[in-house]
Amino acid sequence: MKDAFGTPQSLLVLGGTSEIGLAVARRLIARRTRTVWLAGRPSPDLEAAAEGLRALGADVRTVAFDALDPALHEESLGKVFAEGDIDMVLLAFGLLGDQANDEGDPPAAVRVAQTNYTGAVSAGLVCAASLQNQGHGSLVVLSSVAGERARRTNFIYGSSKAGLDAFAQGLGDALHGTGVHVMVVRPGFVRTKMTAGLPDAPLATTPEAVALAVEQGLRRRSETVWVPGAMRVVMSALRHVPRPLFRRLPV
Repeated sequence: MKDAFGTPQSLLVLGGTSEIGLAVARRLIARRTRTVWLAGRPSPDLEAAAEGLRALGADVRTVAFDALDPALHEESLGKVFAEGDIDMVLLAFGLLGDQANDEGDPPAAVRVAQTNYTGAVSAGLVCAASLQNQGHGSLVVLSSVAGERARRTNFIYGSSKAGLDAFAQGLGDALHGTGVHVMVVRPGFVRTKMTAGLPDAPLATTPEAVALAVEQGLRRRSETVWVPGAMRVVMSALRHVPRPLFRRLPV
């Protein structure tokens, strides 16, 4: 159960090698989180991530999980919930893809969509049902400002995040009053290995800044969190820019 300060004592990270997911885990471990599950494809990177968190004093376990294999989500994630209540699930996996390449490679584009949306819908519903069965918990979904309006430069990724964002908002409404809290986190450009080599976008941020925003959002029981906060104003303005003008903007 969460403590008096709103910090989860147990955490499940879907996407166990995600830099943002691990930054959130480190921040929560530094507060009061003691049990962490990292769900991801078995690999040396997943084990190294677990060891890094163990060094901070947490009881860290790993579980095999593949966003692209929804048929096994109930079985793999069920193992986690069978071990005890989970106070917070962080849906942190995602695939940026390569827009220039993926436009001419439909299977690659589909992989982005299936990872970011289909896999997230499956895992989100499985975890939501388990949280509802235990009667409490938070589901935190890493969305993106890219889902707010499709851009020429990343509409494949952006459309998948738009679908995820809409799904998470609807799931939050469906779970309202059940004791389960759904929080959608919308970061802007985050400096990670996934974005390495790309030019910084305006208001670029870091995994640590996203982790701080997640912690603050949990304490406030927020439903939507923007990182940085100024992105809310920026995206509100961009949503209303006429399409002919939007096409010419350097975004």
